Amino acid sequence: MFKIKLNRSHVAFSTKSLFHILLIAFLFIACNKREKRSQLVHLIGNAQGTTYSIKYFDSINRDYQPQIDSIIEAVDLSMSTYIPNSIISKINSNIRVKTDTLFREVFYKSVEIWQQTDSIFDPTVGALVNAWGFGPGEKIEMDSLKVDSILKFTGLDKVSLRPDGYIKKEFKDTYLDFNAIAQGFTVDLVARFFESKKVENYLVEIGGEIRAGGKNLSNNFDWLVAIDHPQQTENGGLIATLKLKNMALATSGNYRKFFIDTLTGERYVHTINPKTGYPQRSNVLSASVLAAQCMDADGYATVFMASDLEKSKKILDSLASKMDAYILYLDENGNLQKYITPGFKSYLID
Repeated sequence: MFKIKLNRSHVAFSTKSLFHILLIAFLFIACNKREKRSQLVHLIGNAQGTTYSIKYFDSINRDYQPQIDSIIEAVDLSMSTYIPNSIISKINSNIRVKTDTLFREVFYKSVEIWQQTDSIFDPTVGALVNAWGFGPGEKIEMDSLKVDSILKFTGLDKVSLRPDGYIKKEFKDTYLDFNAIAQGFTVDLVARFFESKKVENYLVEIGGEIRAGGKNLSNNFDWLVAIDHPQQTENGGLIATLKLKNMALATSGNYRKFFIDTLTGERYVHTINPKTGYPQRSNVLSASVLAAQCMDADGYATVFMASDLEKSKKILDSLASKMDAYILYLDENGNLQKYITPGFKSYLID
């Protein structure tokens, strides 16, 4: 019988070699897993009269476009004033219909913003929006008597949501319109969907309203987004770039939608002041708002377009822990100026 004599140095060498092989294999597997986690999926499409661009990282490259389109369709069927058989269209036509959970969430958020802004944000301004020719309804020739007659049934205090899910209107002519907040809400719904699927790194953009989750794993950096320059829109000029992580950004702008009074030369925007019933006289060109929820950012961006700068500052001061803003306006000499809250500045990239 042969006896095998083991050399200890050989055993040590073999053990080291095995360790190195295992280490290399582990690193290879880890790299492969990291590569799988880094797969970028980019979806584009049409939604709510505009377009969407949605990016996310998924380990198995799942295509969520059908689910996202279904989310958008559900919002439209609930709150689009451009769809005759939507819930909101039926309510505006005084057809008895029970609201869905989407409608109720947006209604309650609208009441919250309406209360916090002294009714500057008012979804019942829709009848005035239509009368002035800014909505789906037929434009009419407006005068003070017609404005006053519509103001009588304008005001969110004239509408209530009953416990059984039905809307109660004090006046049948009251017209609800959630367009100032529904797009941001849609962005939030898509973000919630991703989080339910354990997709942590995403960038959702619908019609310019944005919500970012996690990071851009392509470069392991926060998501980068930009704000249009209001006076250089034709050539794609940008006025600011900022980094976003687990935050939403919404921008409202009047630089494309305004008219000049031929008698006074004053600038009026396509935002209706719910207190006066008239288009808002404003030197504000755009308002970009940062908030945790895109629905909040969207709603308050609209508020700042319907307010003068000093009123906007007061609102921002009262909500300093919840949101920040970047407001562009014209001074008395027609020069472009900026008002940026300290919190917003921390997101800007020089």
